[in-house]
Amino acid sequence: MPPRPRGSRRPTAAPGILYVLHNDIAWQLLPLEAGVGSGQTCGRRLERWQQAGVFDRLHRTLLAELNAAGGLDWSRACRPSRVAPAAHGDAPKPCSVTRVTTPSPTAANCASAESCR
Repeated sequence: MPPRPRGSRRPTAAPGILYVLHNDIAWQLLPLEAGVGSGQTCGRRLERWQQAGVFDRLHRTLLAELNAAGGLDWSRACRPSRVAPAAHGDAPKPCSVTRVTTPSPTAANCASAESCR
């Protein structure tokens, strides 16, 4: 395959990823007419971006911006509680989610807190 000429536009994978996730279809069913590249390429990009922590950083950034703009209601926030040992020697099972009634320091500073991962 010849190299792509400089300045030519490559299809971006983000719209293809959103299309597949929104419509709950297989990667192979992504329509080529959408102009976002192949489903296989979009699937590989999603996997690489997840491994690189792109979505975790995006989530923390959005939370920080919404919090700074007063757009979050922390009275409805949840945080997972610790994993409790199971009865009778079974594997540990996660406890139920604990309601947070006041903003915790990690929730208020989520963009910089390691515990928000």
